[in-house]
Amino acid sequence: IAQQLAAQGTDIAFTYQGEALERRVRPLIESIGMSTMISADVTNDAEMDTAFAQLKEKYGTIDFLVHAIAFAGKEELQGSFVANTTREGFRRAMDISVFSFVDASRRASEIMNPGGSIVSMTYLGAERVVPSYNVMGVAKAGLEAATRYAARDLGVKGIRVNAISAGPIKTLAASGIGNFGKLLAYNAHHAPLRRNVTIEEVGNAAAFMLSDLASAITGEILYVDGGLNT
Repeated sequence: IAQQLAAQGTDIAFTYQGEALERRVRPLIESIGMSTMISADVTNDAEMDTAFAQLKEKYGTIDFLVHAIAFAGKEELQGSFVANTTREGFRRAMDISVFSFVDASRRASEIMNPGGSIVSMTYLGAERVVPSYNVMGVAKAGLEAATRYAARDLGVKGIRVNAISAGPIKTLAASGIGNFGKLLAYNAHHAPLRRNVTIEEVGNAAAFMLSDLASAITGEILYVDGGLNT
């Protein structure tokens, strides 16, 4: 998404949580000629206050927000959803994967220009049972519901809110899901296009949803999965 937005001439600020993730984000930022990095732990209100204050100071107003963050404990992405989901694990998954979207959308909307766009990342496990997805599927279902409610609330400001349901892709986040290789193989075999999607295709879809080309689209889940959802 960042690469495609940069190709379209946008100026992008990146947020990260902790030094380990900063080291992963920095090479991407440098590769597309950007430089703005802001620490933003979504579980820390004070840090989020500072992050958005820095954004406002640097840009004044913004045009879009991409919410691309989720978390669930690795042990809860194995075996039985009912047996392995703990109270704390459920709370953390919902806090980081869903509430962070609500919180960031509220903060962003306060400095976002009319016609702005918010896009988050979801997955088919929100509406269908996917092996090993477990509590993350429940969290993504919450994220998709939050997308619709946020679209209603922010539409009066001219801000659109949508989510992209991407097919499975080998990413850092996907590495925590058990038997992910089998999931890729299943998708490639059963999707109408008979293949998996690429990160470039997801980036193209996000650039479209964030642009004025999608000016009448809000509250939607855009499937970029080769048609598997059908």
